[in-house]
Amino acid sequence: MVWVKRILMLALVALIVIQFIPVEKNEGGYASLDNFLQETRPSEEVAGILKSSCYDCHSNQTQYPWYSNLAPASFFLADHIEEGKEHLNFANWESYSAKRKDHKLDELIEEVEHGEMPLESYTLIHADAELSAEQTEALINWAKAARLIYSEDLQPQ
Repeated sequence: MVWVKRILMLALVALIVIQFIPVEKNEGGYASLDNFLQETRPSEEVAGILKSSCYDCHSNQTQYPWYSNLAPASFFLADHIEEGKEHLNFANWESYSAKRKDHKLDELIEEVEHGEMPLESYTLIHADAELSAEQTEALINWAKAARLIYSEDLQPQ
């Protein structure tokens, strides 16, 4: 019984200590999305969907929930955001080639069509991020139309 108390005390001390490990926040602002929005021209509806369901993990601006300041949740969120931005960062849109932009939009369509995005772990906590059938259709239709911009650049001259 004594060893159980020691383990619990050690776990409590570790939990307190990890609260002091800083985690970099993803708060670069929405202005970094201007190029992406100007090029792809989403409707107001689609822009709202992107903001509520995509940007937290796929841009330089995250709206953090209250628990994001508590470790180990802060570590999980930081890792999740970093991984999401590695796959697609709308804030870096202008640095992508036309071929890459076309490919990223194609991946977006595929992920949304198959219900892979937004992640279930995200929508469990952010109920407003879950896409209805109408929102899914609007997002996919927009992405297909936006791909036309880049597929024209890919045609042989």
